[in-house]
Amino acid sequence: MLEHLQAVPPDPILGVLAAYNQDPNPNKIDLGVGVYKDEEGRTPILPSVLSAERELLERQTSKSYLGPTGVTGFNEAISRLIFGADSPALNESRIRTVQTPGGTGALRVAAEVIRTANPDARVWFSDPTWANHTAIFPAGGLQSGTYPYFDPDSNGLRFDAMMEALGQLGPNDAVLLHACCHNPCGVSPDESQWREIAELAGQRGFLPVIDMAYQGFERGLDDDNLAIRVFAEQCPELIVASSCSKNFAMYRDRVGAISVLASSAQKAADIETVIHSLTRKNYSMPPAHGPAVIDIILHDDALTAQWRAEVGDMRDRINGLRAGLVARIAASGVERDFSFLERQAGMFSFLGLTVDQVQKLREQFSIYTVNSARINIASLNQANLDYFVSGLKSVLEG
Repeated sequence: MLEHLQAVPPDPILGVLAAYNQDPNPNKIDLGVGVYKDEEGRTPILPSVLSAERELLERQTSKSYLGPTGVTGFNEAISRLIFGADSPALNESRIRTVQTPGGTGALRVAAEVIRTANPDARVWFSDPTWANHTAIFPAGGLQSGTYPYFDPDSNGLRFDAMMEALGQLGPNDAVLLHACCHNPCGVSPDESQWREIAELAGQRGFLPVIDMAYQGFERGLDDDNLAIRVFAEQCPELIVASSCSKNFAMYRDRVGAISVLASSAQKAADIETVIHSLTRKNYSMPPAHGPAVIDIILHDDALTAQWRAEVGDMRDRINGLRAGLVARIAASGVERDFSFLERQAGMFSFLGLTVDQVQKLREQFSIYTVNSARINIASLNQANLDYFVSGLKSVLEG
């Protein structure tokens, strides 16, 4: 049977990583993989996480199964973090949060929840979106489409076109939105625009599905849940897929959650049973280590304060790199205006290069990015900024 299987093309980002790893150039730069890196080019373990891990090792007494919901304290704390501690929906018990293996796991569970509720539903993605979105939801059994989002000419949001497209949708549709730090373009709606989108969702009846992968990396932990709060005000139903990979830097521990807002407390409880049924047939029981660590952090005032400061440091470093990159590109004499990089937020932005220019960056300078020229700003540092700008100037002028 298995002999009939054929090789499939590698994931574009993983392909870039493989080529980078094989490159002997000591000046090589990997701008493809979406992980945070510090000034030394490492993805660090946060000190708050290390402290909580030590505490966990001392207190844990069993490696038995957690049960389908996962770590209860983690779920409660994540609900407060993403909806706000004073959320009326939380106080009304209309929200259920279930731990998942990473944010990607949450997205796949979300797809299956939607398919179970409505097999004819269609999910709509922003153009562009994270490439894995367009694989996860169809794999979960859903049809899909796209709505206008990013304008490569202005490097901004196509808000009017987006609203026109969303205005055609209805109760058989789910719309996937990025809560903050849009991947791959770094452009988010402002507060008034979020409120217009949420009001439209309430009027048209489509289901908002919000991917919360970078909370804390745009404006701050307490501001980056704005979209979730305004949708919770306007819509009776909402699904949120959240990830702790970036803001806790716990990538390999695969910590995430699916949160569902329902029209009533009873309906929320009903939906939780559906989630448990779906996950039982998938990964059966969730992992323990990462969520238990975050449970400790978010229930210890000192560790919470330390973690919040660490998230702020990562955000400030990325913003500093954006400003420094814009300044150095301008100082190099490049005629193209790259000031948009400072207006955008999060780890990712498009450089606006052609595929040929991307290939020249790789071949001539060992600077690796995907063909769309989406770069991970956090992979830059003070030691490689000038080298990167030199390579960029060369391919732009060549």
